[in-house]
Amino acid sequence: MPKINMVQAINLALSQEMEKDDSVVVLGEDVGVDGGVFRVTDGLIDRFGPERVIDTPLAESGIAGFSIGMALYGLKPVCEMQFSGFSYFAMHQMESHAARLRWRSGGRFSVPMVLRAPYGGGVRALEHHSESREAYWAHTPGLKTVIPSSPRNARALLVSAIRDPDPVIFYEPKALYRAFREDVPDEEETLPIGKSQIVREGKDVTLISYGASMRPVLEAASELSARHGIEAEVIDLLTVSPMDDELFTGSARKTGRVVVVHEAPRSFGPGAEIVARLVEKSFLFLEAPVRRVTGFDIVIPLYQRETEYLPGPERILKAVRETLDF
Repeated sequence: MPKINMVQAINLALSQEMEKDDSVVVLGEDVGVDGGVFRVTDGLIDRFGPERVIDTPLAESGIAGFSIGMALYGLKPVCEMQFSGFSYFAMHQMESHAARLRWRSGGRFSVPMVLRAPYGGGVRALEHHSESREAYWAHTPGLKTVIPSSPRNARALLVSAIRDPDPVIFYEPKALYRAFREDVPDEEETLPIGKSQIVREGKDVTLISYGASMRPVLEAASELSARHGIEAEVIDLLTVSPMDDELFTGSARKTGRVVVVHEAPRSFGPGAEIVARLVEKSFLFLEAPVRRVTGFDIVIPLYQRETEYLPGPERILKAVRETLDF
């Protein structure tokens, strides 16, 4: 079982699914000859040729539109937006068509496509390169929104997304692309879309997060245990929509205290939906108000102030202390 990073894991998922299924095609800006801006699709055009690994014009709306048409005619397109901040140009295609065609056709048609997009901060990028706007997609009925947090679950979730009969938004935390390596089996592996995971068991407080924010959350949980004897239960959502609330509402009933962490802006972010579900299903078990540690309600700063914007271990620990001291 080799240790690989997230870039290699996503490349592995794409190559294995393309090998298995001739209907899987990859398209996007520079995904072919150049192997993608982050080299996620590196080598695919050499293996599968330019008819299945397609370099497109600089037109996100077109990329999404091409993918919808391909999906309707029996292909399984995996399209790449170079950065999530460019994907807004594809919003009308995804919302008005990809998300609605099953409903519009009374179930006669589906759109089995994946829209991949690197998202989030932490890599000292320019404007429109560091947003965390998963709430846009998660709020859209008919779209599934998946965000991995490690090489292994990235590979398994992307395979599931490619095989899904409906459109999937696959947000890739680019801060984790090469941050660490993990054992990823050579043999095929999948994870169900719409299911979260307990990645660390605990009894004192529940920490809920996903994507790149899982790293500082796990770091904070380790420090709480080592220095203070506080055992935090850590839950990785993996899928923002449809949201699996069974695990985190059950964990809240056990611990009585919850902190939610994400780098998306605070107002109307995924954390607000998580808190609403906790209130609906676990309110009488809570011993303290649920705390949110998030990005701020501003455009993410450029690299000089980026660190202050992103939720880090210190902000998470402060929120846990406030929750425990309530």
